[in-house]
Amino acid sequence: MTMTIPTFAATGLAPALLTELAAQGITEPFPIQSATLPDSLAGRDVLGRGRTGSGKTLAFGLPLLHRIAGRRARPGRPLALVLVPTRELAQQVTTALAPYARALGLRCATVVGGLSLQRQADALRAGVEVVVATPGRLHDLINRGDARLGEVAITVLDEADQMADMGFLPQVTKLLEQVAPDGQRMLFSATLDGGVDRLVRRFLSNPVSHSVDPGTATVSAMTHHVLHVDAVDKPAALTQIAAREGRTILFMGTKHRADRLARQLLSKGVRAAALHGGKSQPQRTRILEQFRTGQVTALVATDVAARGIHVDGLDMVVNVDPPTEAKDYLHRGGRTARAGESGTVVTLVLPEQRRDVSRLMSVAGIKPQSTQVRLGDEALARVTGAREPSGLPVTIVTPQPAAAARPRPASGAGDGGRAPHRASGRSRRPRRPRTA
Repeated sequence: MTMTIPTFAATGLAPALLTELAAQGITEPFPIQSATLPDSLAGRDVLGRGRTGSGKTLAFGLPLLHRIAGRRARPGRPLALVLVPTRELAQQVTTALAPYARALGLRCATVVGGLSLQRQADALRAGVEVVVATPGRLHDLINRGDARLGEVAITVLDEADQMADMGFLPQVTKLLEQVAPDGQRMLFSATLDGGVDRLVRRFLSNPVSHSVDPGTATVSAMTHHVLHVDAVDKPAALTQIAAREGRTILFMGTKHRADRLARQLLSKGVRAAALHGGKSQPQRTRILEQFRTGQVTALVATDVAARGIHVDGLDMVVNVDPPTEAKDYLHRGGRTARAGESGTVVTLVLPEQRRDVSRLMSVAGIKPQSTQVRLGDEALARVTGAREPSGLPVTIVTPQPAAAARPRPASGAGDGGRAPHRASGRSRRPRRPRTA
């Protein structure tokens, strides 16, 4: 049985890290941090299972930084590596760790597709201790000779199940074969499907396993609603939900439907924008920033946004197109009720979708509150905060696509999102194709 710690001060973390935690207003560890820190700080391999938003980034980030403090990396030879499935998650992890790295004088670099390959190569050649990367782009840089992983003493796989879903496991395996064989490995995943379990058995040595909120992504602060609507009422009901006060993510099944809904909402006076894999990385970054600052209040997204997006105060997620898999439902919902905050997940269900959604909820371990709603019903406003939009068209300025004018890396494997399947030798997902 492993110990847990009640406070960060009890961990033996470097004083500079404790000072920065206090400066960030973080006073108590979350359960996943309390459970894993004693083992990870001791250098043991760790297998962490916990819902999205449970505090996993600092659970692996603090011990990673603590254990390489005082060391200096040679050019192109990082000391620690964090592998993630998407660009957004890579940027989120880098942002979360940056103040703690600075407190220790450590340098970080983000390595993802969709941004300048040469700039990332230059950063690695200048020397960085920590690399946060998507698998495809890191392979590009290794193949170019810009990076070598032989001195990586600490390796983290974050959202390992998502990397398996996206077909990245062959690349992840090749990368893990290159890091220091006697180094520490930490793997964090919401589920342990076959592919992830094989990684654990091959690359983790006698790992200590910790599970927080096992089995589902539900927490007491998150409520789940199924709203049964008729097809004739759904468009207007959706517009009223999108016009609610506060920020809302609305999930769609395809990027084309996301674009169309965003245009429709803008025409009705809702400050909406679409986010999906068809957007260039500068566009995606700008749209997310607009959503965080409130310039955009309704983010219409495909599942590309279901991982790696953390927006403080986001209290509602709406499944306009219900997902077909329980795992996707849990990760969509995980955008809200993060780090102890409250949140609501609403799924709009047409009559012909009832059986499939009921099965989905059962597999996900969710017991939603089900309500039949019609336009004008008090229940619609009570559950979602739905209200009439202004009706005056609005315009949200976003950057124009630049990808067409920018040459892609020769290997075509540099994109860390879902789009890379179209151009590289990357393994395709064995399951249904994604359209994000």
